Amino acid sequence: MGKFIVIEGLDGTGKTTQIKLLQKSLEQRGIPAVTTAEPTDMPTGKLLRRVLSGEVPSSPWSTAALFLADRIQHNCGENGIIENIKNGKTVISDRYYYSTFAYQGSETDLKWTMDIHYSCPFVTRPDLVIFLTADVDECLDRINANRPASAIEIYENADALNRTKDLFSKVFDLIGDKENIVLVDASGTVDEVHARIIKAYDNAFGENKWV
Repeated sequence: MGKFIVIEGLDGTGKTTQIKLLQKSLEQRGIPAVTTAEPTDMPTGKLLRRVLSGEVPSSPWSTAALFLADRIQHNCGENGIIENIKNGKTVISDRYYYSTFAYQGSETDLKWTMDIHYSCPFVTRPDLVIFLTADVDECLDRINANRPASAIEIYENADALNRTKDLFSKVFDLIGDKENIVLVDASGTVDEVHARIIKAYDNAFGENKWV
């Protein structure tokens, strides 16, 4: 069986870059690894991207439910999370239900948003969650430097990012030790952050568990 790792964090923390580096490091050590992201490229995910861009109006409740539907497809679809894990591959996902808890949970009812995920038998729990931490101003600087204005989503502004940062903290407090969540400092160079992520991986699984 493979492992399931989720990389979370505010927009602008460098998740995409670090996921690619983690995949490369694992494969160099003989661990088959695949990367994925949410929203997915399936019809549910494509609709979500239109919602997040502001193109398609949606209530927070509908958006939360749509994320759950997309997540079920992400798990159960062909070449999905469950299939890859069963085939011995480590799956590294850019975002998972923690983002839904933080973003949509702040606009609906957090308990309801968490309950519909934890009660769903088709939503796999990760073996390790790495949450990249960074100052909101630094995140905004990275977002504005790397994307055109037309590509910036509805949650990518200072007020929304600060609210989300607080919500992530609340979510992790509620989850407690029920899941393996590690906070990793995303400041510094790309290589420095990567080294911290590898250390978190080592601490979670240990070399003796590598195949």
